[in-house]
Amino acid sequence: MATTNLSYYDKTTIPNAKSFRFGIVVSEWNPEITENLKDGAIATLLDCGALKENITTWQVPGSFELVYGAKKMIQTLNLDAIIAIGNVIQGETKHFDFVCDGVTQGIVDLNIKYDVPVIFCVLTDNTKQQSIDRAGGKLGNKGIECAVAAIKMAAIKNSNTNTESIGF
Repeated sequence: MATTNLSYYDKTTIPNAKSFRFGIVVSEWNPEITENLKDGAIATLLDCGALKENITTWQVPGSFELVYGAKKMIQTLNLDAIIAIGNVIQGETKHFDFVCDGVTQGIVDLNIKYDVPVIFCVLTDNTKQQSIDRAGGKLGNKGIECAVAAIKMAAIKNSNTNTESIGF
C-alpha cells in the first residue's frame, strides 16, 4: 500500500497524447471518490496533450458494471485506451470480495480479449478515509496515475516497434 504521494509525473517521460482517443467509464457508487478520480484523470490527459473532444466519459451504476461499460466502449467507439474508475470499500459481508474479484478478473479478461488497453482505476480500500486519501488526498490521486498509464499503453497499442522507439 502506498504511503507517499505517487501522483507526480514527468511529462518528458510520457508520450504526447494529442493523437489518442480515450474512454473513461466511471462508477456512480461513492461519487465523492470516483468523481475526484475522474477529474484527476481528465486533467492529466489534457495536460499531456489529449484533446477534450477525444475523451469520452460514461457512467455506470457501480464498480461491478465497469466491465460491461468498458466492453461496450471497446465495441462501439474507436479508442486507444480506457480507464475504468470505481471504488469499493470493505463492509461487514463478503460482497466486497465478490465485487473486487469480479471487477479485477473482468478487466483482465478485457485486456486479454481485445486490443484496447483497459486501465484498472478501482480503489479497493478498507475505509472511506483510505479512499479519500487516494482520490486527491494526502496520497495523491490514482486517477492521475491511471491516466499516465493509459497514455503509455495507448502509445504501445499504436506502436509497431519496441517500446524504446516510443520514449520508454
